[in-house]
Amino acid sequence: MKKIVLAYSGGLDTSCIVRWLTEQGNEVICFVADLGQGLGQGEDFAAIEERALAAGATKVYLKDLQDEFIEDFIIPALKANAVYEGKYLLATALGRPLIAKYLIDIAHKEKATTVAHGCTGKGNDQVRFEVTVGILDQKLEIIAPVREWEFKSREEEIEYAQTYNIPIDVTKKKPYSIDRNIWGISIEAGVLENLEQEPPEDCYLITKSPTQIMTYPKYIEVYFERGVPKKIDGKTYKLKKLINYLNEVGGFYGVGRTDLVENRLVGIKSREIYEAPAATILHIAHKELESLVLDRELAHFKEIVSLKYAELVYYGLWYSPLREALDSFVNSTQKYVTGSIKMKLFKGNCMAVSRKSPKSLYKKELSTYGKEDKFNQKLAEGFIKIWGMPYKR
Repeated sequence: MKKIVLAYSGGLDTSCIVRWLTEQGNEVICFVADLGQGLGQGEDFAAIEERALAAGATKVYLKDLQDEFIEDFIIPALKANAVYEGKYLLATALGRPLIAKYLIDIAHKEKATTVAHGCTGKGNDQVRFEVTVGILDQKLEIIAPVREWEFKSREEEIEYAQTYNIPIDVTKKKPYSIDRNIWGISIEAGVLENLEQEPPEDCYLITKSPTQIMTYPKYIEVYFERGVPKKIDGKTYKLKKLINYLNEVGGFYGVGRTDLVENRLVGIKSREIYEAPAATILHIAHKELESLVLDRELAHFKEIVSLKYAELVYYGLWYSPLREALDSFVNSTQKYVTGSIKMKLFKGNCMAVSRKSPKSLYKKELSTYGKEDKFNQKLAEGFIKIWGMPYKR
């Protein structure tokens, strides 16, 4: 008999895994990471624990990792402007290495030699979990039941769970696979696999449809200090409350919906639906502030770094030397990223409408076409001749 520590979400896959592993004579200990799944509304962790025990787990660990998740994962990614393929703000991808870290800690505490996860053989999360475990503890065995068991569909898993009276929240009519944390929600499977079909409203959890939203906009001002959001409309918030507030407000105005056909690490394309109101607002505001305070060469080079940073997170390489090295560069760029961006939220859109910073490089007297103009336009002729000189034959 093996003692196995399972990364348990309380969803369909991991609930079935508990029963499946115990039927094979193993002892299963579940680890539940609180990364803000309730998105400010509070997750029913008592129900999740009850579900795990009903499925056959001998023990359930619950750890509130929200502050560590925000400080050590979300904020570095925000500073880096990390977005995968232009749309995905990496909520799930950022959470996996943190969960894997504590999965290892619990395995050590329980003297278990094996850990398990509920990821599929064609997804990204299996890579994120297993690469992280391999980096942090090469001696642990890793089991991925979904790559081995007999079930061929989520419908078969639902029947299996019902057979063993395991309480689950999905049905054959709504078989979505959902992962959520304070930074956003990832939704896939079911009717979403039909690329010709518009995502139905019942797949969205925290954002309102733009057709249901009132006809006047919402303005909010976000203040950053060295790249870190500190205030909303002049009021100071702790990071968790700030993100929860923006999720609530942004969700009400339909901000943060993304429908993306993305390139998975394993080589296939998949359709993913994302909801990330706070992440969207903060990402846009942060980029707008950077455009005000970073010089041209630094801003352009940082875009290259942002792309690579996002790839490393998506590819499960959070604990890689390159990601750690890029953090040093990114942190150096945030020295002057202090100031306020006023955002307009309206019918699912989010845009910056005003900007101010004590570190601003914008000089009105140089850019204006009015009478305050102090730019010496006569210098332009010589500049153009020198700039174009290498290309004349």
